[in-house]
Amino acid sequence: MNLLEEKRRALLHLSHELGAEHRQLAILGEGNTSTRLDTDTFLVKASGSTLAKLGEAEVVACRFAPLLALLENTEAGAEEIDAVLLDCRLDRGAKKPSIEALFHASLLTLPGIGFVGHTHPIAVNAILCSPLAEQFARHRLCPDEVICCGTTSVFVAYADPGLKLAQAIEAQTARFMAATSGAPPRVILLQNHGIITLGATVEAVQAAMFMAVKAAHIFLGSVALGGPVFLSAEHIASLASRGDEHHRQRVLKL
Repeated sequence: MNLLEEKRRALLHLSHELGAEHRQLAILGEGNTSTRLDTDTFLVKASGSTLAKLGEAEVVACRFAPLLALLENTEAGAEEIDAVLLDCRLDRGAKKPSIEALFHASLLTLPGIGFVGHTHPIAVNAILCSPLAEQFARHRLCPDEVICCGTTSVFVAYADPGLKLAQAIEAQTARFMAATSGAPPRVILLQNHGIITLGATVEAVQAAMFMAVKAAHIFLGSVALGGPVFLSAEHIASLASRGDEHHRQRVLKL
């Protein structure tokens, strides 16, 4: 099996897991996934395709360069964006990449990131569509949330899907990394929109996604009971530095 086949198979597996009906993370054409092939190219879900039933023909190989260049353009209109999305395809006969290929291209260039997943879970969006959205992003409730999702998440205020959203994600992610000595985030929360998880492996993306959804359910329950009560900064730092937890992260491919 060559690299392209291996990465395509891994991306299909990730897509089917995130799109599984019982998880309620994405329906219809919601959500998208991607994986880096090399320094020049990546795979991303095609526009309008469904994660749960994603097939090989709905995975598009794209070049980073045109999309990364577009991210620097603050005045591009819809026609120019569409033209770049079509031009970035390696195969001119392939389907059109998701409009969110723009933020996938940006995130896949971060150090150590090999896969990216994006969904719209009900529990997470219940919070992201509330006044408590940023509070949920900045804090942690449980030890496993720290281990799988990192010590904090990137929070991105609402922006129109497409170029504006990708530019907002890039800006907020850069701010996060400046405060973490260059370490990329595991979770990005988009106000009134959804969640992005990223990591070196399929397992890391899944773990962050599933644990963030679990944390959202816990958060909603805690609010109903007079909370939430968050972990202290000291407890979070202790969990993040523990050798036994680092071992567990390695075993789980996080």
